[in-house]
Amino acid sequence: MSLPAPVTEGGAGLWGILGRRRSVRSYGEQGLKLEALSQLLWAAAGASGRAGDTLLRTAPSAGALFPIETYLAAHHVEGLPPGLYHYQVTDHSLELLAEGNQRPAVAAAALDQRMAADAPLVLIWSAVFGRTTRKYGARGYRYVYLDAGHMAANAALAAVALGLASCQMAALYDEEANALLGLDGETESVIYMTSIGPHRHPGAAL
Repeated sequence: MSLPAPVTEGGAGLWGILGRRRSVRSYGEQGLKLEALSQLLWAAAGASGRAGDTLLRTAPSAGALFPIETYLAAHHVEGLPPGLYHYQVTDHSLELLAEGNQRPAVAAAALDQRMAADAPLVLIWSAVFGRTTRKYGARGYRYVYLDAGHMAANAALAAVALGLASCQMAALYDEEANALLGLDGETESVIYMTSIGPHRHPGAAL
């Protein structure tokens, strides 16, 4: 499924966004617009240019190896059927993995944290470890987690710019999280999540 083109120039001022970023664990009942989802995905993991054969991204990655894959649980996104999706960076599109209500399963994978079910959107970050360890060996495992942090930070700042709230989740049940996406947990494993949604109280985003 194609996504609306993201805005890649202009936007809100960085310093104000940094000052307003907070971890917010409860959200309003409204859904997210598809345009907001598109912007969040581009900010976190999108393509920003090329250097030879390498597709550059909005977030840094050790050796430009990009071991982190972006999945999402769309609980309530306007114009998008509820379900699990995989973000395709090369053409800024979504691949449907499983359609239907995923709220209970996502919350169960996230140590039963309610925000994983209540948020209209949960970004799910997995690591394909071999992309980085083939070059850096055991040290590559450190870099993989740093890469995920860079992407999640981008998503959190983009949420502020869009007037939304977010919270990072590293407390996960590994087996449940990997089963959710059909991952083997060895070559590829879920390592991080980010819940995103509207503020519960008008004016909280200011």
